[in-house]
Amino acid sequence: MRPLYVAWWNVENLFDEENSPRRSEKLTRALGNDLRGWTPELRDRKISQLASVIAQMNTGQGPDLLGVCEVENEFVMQQLATAINTLVPARTYEVAHADTSDQRGVDVAFVFDSALFTAPADQRFQHVVMRRTGTREILQVNFQTAQGRTWAMLANHWPSRRGGQMESAAYRAVAGETLAYFHERILEVHGPDTPVLVMGDFNDEPFNASLTQHALSTRQRKKVLHATTTHPLWNLMWPLLGTDDHTDPNGDNNETPRPAGTFYFEGHANVLDQFLVNKNMLTPGAPLHADPASVHIVTDPPGMIGTGRYPVPVPFGGMGKPVDKDGFSDHYPIAMRVHTAD
Repeated sequence: MRPLYVAWWNVENLFDEENSPRRSEKLTRALGNDLRGWTPELRDRKISQLASVIAQMNTGQGPDLLGVCEVENEFVMQQLATAINTLVPARTYEVAHADTSDQRGVDVAFVFDSALFTAPADQRFQHVVMRRTGTREILQVNFQTAQGRTWAMLANHWPSRRGGQMESAAYRAVAGETLAYFHERILEVHGPDTPVLVMGDFNDEPFNASLTQHALSTRQRKKVLHATTTHPLWNLMWPLLGTDDHTDPNGDNNETPRPAGTFYFEGHANVLDQFLVNKNMLTPGAPLHADPASVHIVTDPPGMIGTGRYPVPVPFGGMGKPVDKDGFSDHYPIAMRVHTAD
C-alpha cells in the first residue's frame, strides 16, 4: 500500500461572509467591524485559492488527511472540502470539525478521505485550553483506518503571542500540559500501543518550553523510544530549524528563495507549524510508521512565495487587512508521509 500523505495548514481567517446567518450574536459582537466588506464572493475566492494548493499536494492527488485551523465554522469547512473534491474527483473528502469557544471564533478541523478513514461521532473530543481573554481548544479525533486500527490525532491552535512572546508564554504552557495529559489518556483508554499524531500551529517553536517541558516533546528519537515513566513525543520539525532560505549557492539571489519557516514575522522565519509523533509511530515495523525524511514545507504553486527580500507566504488578507485575491494564507502548509504495514 502506498504511504499516507498527511498535511497541516493554518489557513488564516477563513471566515464566513460578513452578515452570515450562521454566526451567533455573541461572536458578531466580538468581531465588530473586522468582517466589514467580507462578501460571499471574497469568501469563495479564498476557498478556491486554498483548494488549489491542497489539490496539488501529494503529486496532484490531494492529501489523504489534512488538519487546519483558523476556520470559523463547519459551513466554510464543508465548502472547502467540496472545492478540493471538485479538483480531485477521485477523492471522497469529509470533515471533522470542532465548534470551539475561541474568542475570535476560529476553529480547528480535519478533512479526510472517507475511503481511507472514518471519524466516528463518539470519538471526537474538544479539550479546552483556558485563558483570561478567551479559550483555545485541542481537537482530538480517534480515526479508524481502513484496516480497523485506531489512529489518534490531535489538532492544535495554541494561544497567540499577542501582547508579547514572554508575556503570553504561560498560556502556551497550559496548552502543552493539556496536550501531554490527553496523550497519556489516549494510551490509557485505547491501549499503550496506540499510534498518536499531533499537528498544529503552536505559536511557539520546537525549542520553546511549552513544547519541550510541558508537551514533553524532544528532538531525540531514542528519548521517545526508550522512555519508561513518561510519554514523550518526537518533534519532526527540528531538522528544518536553521535551514538556509536561499537555493542559490552563489548568493547572487538569482533563484527563488526557499522558506526556512512556516510563518514570518518582521523577516524572521519561525517554525510554528509542526508534526509530533509518539513512540508507536517510530518503532520499526509499526503498523503506522512516520517518515521523518518526508517532512517538508509546502510551497507549490510558486505564487505562494512572496517576491520581496524574504520568502514570506502571500496572504489573502481580510479581517481589516488589505485583500489580495491572488493570495492564500500567512502560513505555509506542512506535510509528511506515513508508511503502513499493510
